Amino acid sequence: MSTSEPRGSEHLDVLIIGAGVSGIGAACHLRRQLPERRFAVVEAMDGFGGTWRTHRYPGARSDSDLYTYGYGFKPWRGRALATADEIRAYLAGTIDENGLAPHIRYGLKMVAADWSSSEQRWTVRLVRQATGETSTLTCSFLWLCQGYYDHAKGHLPEWPGMERFAGTLVHPQHWPQDLDCTGRHVVVIGSGATAATLVPALAGQAAHVTLLQRSPTFFIARGWEHELAAPLRALDIPEEWLFEILRRAHIARQAELTRMSFEQPEALRAWLVEQTRALLPEGFDVERHFNPAYRPWQQRLAVVPDGDLFAAIREGTASVVTDAIECFDEAGIVLAGGGRLDADVVVAATGFDLALFGGVPFAVDGAPVDFTRRVTYRGLMIEGLPNLAYVQGYFRSSWTLRVDLVCGFVCRLLDHMAQRGAAAVTPRLRPEDAGMPLLPWCDPANFNAGYVLRTQHRMHRQGDREPWTHMHEYETERRTLPAVDLDEAALAYR
Repeated sequence: MSTSEPRGSEHLDVLIIGAGVSGIGAACHLRRQLPERRFAVVEAMDGFGGTWRTHRYPGARSDSDLYTYGYGFKPWRGRALATADEIRAYLAGTIDENGLAPHIRYGLKMVAADWSSSEQRWTVRLVRQATGETSTLTCSFLWLCQGYYDHAKGHLPEWPGMERFAGTLVHPQHWPQDLDCTGRHVVVIGSGATAATLVPALAGQAAHVTLLQRSPTFFIARGWEHELAAPLRALDIPEEWLFEILRRAHIARQAELTRMSFEQPEALRAWLVEQTRALLPEGFDVERHFNPAYRPWQQRLAVVPDGDLFAAIREGTASVVTDAIECFDEAGIVLAGGGRLDADVVVAATGFDLALFGGVPFAVDGAPVDFTRRVTYRGLMIEGLPNLAYVQGYFRSSWTLRVDLVCGFVCRLLDHMAQRGAAAVTPRLRPEDAGMPLLPWCDPANFNAGYVLRTQHRMHRQGDREPWTHMHEYETERRTLPAVDLDEAALAYR
């Protein structure tokens, strides 16, 4: 794969930032739909994968099914849930099959982006990670696919006494590949998808693993494969049919859970709690440890393949403690409720922080862009920024379902610009949008995960009307995004 340096004079039709699931998807759609466009993908890390390159902790796997987390144009052929290694192999195959290797440039981090209205182009400043050497590229259209969290640094709270702890303290985002937990007492702080993955993965080798959570999370036990997969495979139907049937089955199941979370939240809560209760030892305090105060799907449901987390609890190799941390000491953690947990290894599975477009400064005609004063256009462009799109996936449905939708929209927009003879397109507020309120990037009543609440003040905003909103569900956007009139008043062409 190419690692060639960009030349300062090089100009591209489209520059894609990021070689993870979103960036690879964007490049594939661009090659398939607009093959004449000159493009490149730049990636800060030394290889592709994004999240699946960042996260190398034990047991790392998908939390979404791969029939929908995989691309619509490349059928997934494995189990519904997949390991990080399997996902990286799938992405490698996507790169090879679509001839993307010559277009990807690794080890280059975008550090600034400036739009010139007179030149109708973006100038992007890059830094070679290995050497610190800087260079520039220009492009007619800038496509941001870095995701929405900080890959360089995971979120780590400052607990009193952390410096006193004599054991090993790690964050899953920075997992040491030589860390051996065999025969050691491990405490995993957190209760999301990462913690649900780590606990059963470590329980088989550690002396004991304790899941320490400040408050409960909803878990859902599912098989590694959809229950329809085996009977469908027994019919020996074509692989393409199998993929499409299972893809639709996963979409339908997800849509039903989402519908229930809004329309029948207490019925869904009861089902989730009782499912969990059935997989735990008799007398286990399910209400304390697995019945959250928030509405189901107000945070992500943490998937537990084949109930492996609950199996570890049943077998006594893992346990759950719900309490706040008072402080660390030399031997472990002192709990606010009066108890303590001795530990050789503490894993802070405490999540990540939002990082809007990599935290890079943007400017339009020399004026710095304050994203906290700008609203989104349909969750894929930003008001007032010409020829710029971004990819953000779903919180509830698979991320990649929205990648495919956004990529289809952007390619349609680029083609429409060419047909109109337009060099630039900019989302602009209409007269009727004057005085429109700037609402939070994410409404906590809709989704209130910790990483959203603590850092969404850094993010762009949304309005109270279309097309200045986002965070819609896939069942809505699969119809609305492909039907958008590209000549609507909110898009100004030049």
